[in-house]
Amino acid sequence: MKIHKQCLSVSITVLITFGFFLFSGCGNSKNQNLIVENQVKYNCPMHPDYISDKPGNCPICGMKLVEMEKESSKQDETMPAMSEEKTLEEICIEHKCTMKNCPMMIKTYIKPGERVVCPVCGEVIGTTNGKAVEIISNKNPKESASVETKNKRKLLYYRNPMNPQETSPVAMKDSMGMDYIPVYDEQISPASDGGTTVKISPERQQMIGVQTETVQVRNLTKVILVSGKIAYDPELAITQEEFIQALNAQDNVKDSPLVDIINNAQNLTDASRNKLKLLGMTDSQIENLKKTRKSETNLYLPQPGDNVWAYLSVYEYEIDSVKIGESVTIEAVAYPGEKFSGKVVSVNPVLDSVTRTNQVRVRVINPNNKLKPEMFVNAVINEKLGAKLAIPESAVLDTGLRKIVYLSKPNDILESHEVTLGKKAGNYYEVLNGLKNGDVVVTSGNFLVDSESKLKNPSREK
Repeated sequence: MKIHKQCLSVSITVLITFGFFLFSGCGNSKNQNLIVENQVKYNCPMHPDYISDKPGNCPICGMKLVEMEKESSKQDETMPAMSEEKTLEEICIEHKCTMKNCPMMIKTYIKPGERVVCPVCGEVIGTTNGKAVEIISNKNPKESASVETKNKRKLLYYRNPMNPQETSPVAMKDSMGMDYIPVYDEQISPASDGGTTVKISPERQQMIGVQTETVQVRNLTKVILVSGKIAYDPELAITQEEFIQALNAQDNVKDSPLVDIINNAQNLTDASRNKLKLLGMTDSQIENLKKTRKSETNLYLPQPGDNVWAYLSVYEYEIDSVKIGESVTIEAVAYPGEKFSGKVVSVNPVLDSVTRTNQVRVRVINPNNKLKPEMFVNAVINEKLGAKLAIPESAVLDTGLRKIVYLSKPNDILESHEVTLGKKAGNYYEVLNGLKNGDVVVTSGNFLVDSESKLKNPSREK
């Protein structure tokens, strides 16, 4: 009997002990699960798959880990925010709907607590206080349904927000977790000349600073700024003397019975003539020297009252704008503010291979013998282009292969056009092809317009 009582007491003690550990273990399990759920976790912004339970640096890229958001907060963010209570008409006014074909008018009654998403602007409306909102509509359901079908935009594709060249036929996320952006058919369409058009609202155009100007015919004058020096050229003067001596020798032997002597004199004259051409003299100048038989001593030692020569260096891309006989205004470094007048007399036939410039000879009036040989001078050459169709320089986007301008069309449409340009005169380009008088071109903000066009049409090649 005693043994039986002892066994019974031992069994009760064991059961009590087991029950204590069992209940205490369950409680710890619940607490542990609660701790795990509330534990803060960290991940890498560049590598979201790497997760850590404590702060630090990413072992892959070295970036600082950031605290992860809780699942509940993420779900709350994906839910459309409940805006203040508004009527459907107020929403339509916000997205500037004309109300005539507004798809929001299809639903004319919102139940208490119900929410509706505007298909145009995406804003959420609803009855936040349980009050029903009733909209009086003159349209019947069939008419409203047809309007909705008519106004529905056609989805073309989705594009990567960071790289517009990456597109997808379905909605997806990029490697950074960013949603691809939908592109609709109304956002972009081909232009008549093979370019593209993009529709940008007036508010956005104002925000990015779009300004326009009308294409018109203008009287253009190209201004060429060059530098040079007052000539000290004894070599040219000596060559002129050689040419004069050759002419005199040729005259002396013209009646000689010996043909070889006459030919040698002629060859010497021709050689001197060619040397003068290489030094920059024109055929007309050489003929004038042949008549006067007097070399230009002002090339190395100008006398009082003599004109002087200015040798100006004109860059290769501007040499076509310099013509013989054009007026030149010269200012010497030694006499700031004082202007000297001259005319282009000749252009050197050979380009300088080192400086890529061409030498232009200008005869300059030298009052009071102020200009001395080897003085540095600055010169301005004005080329009058006449009346030409012109556009502002700021309207042109030069891609290296093409020159693009954007035309402003009705209904907030901006259309790209490839143009062929001529000479630049001041802040304007001469238009050879691609535009007509009266076109309106974008002169400011066109770079952002071009970026907008690329974003909405990533397949476009520049």
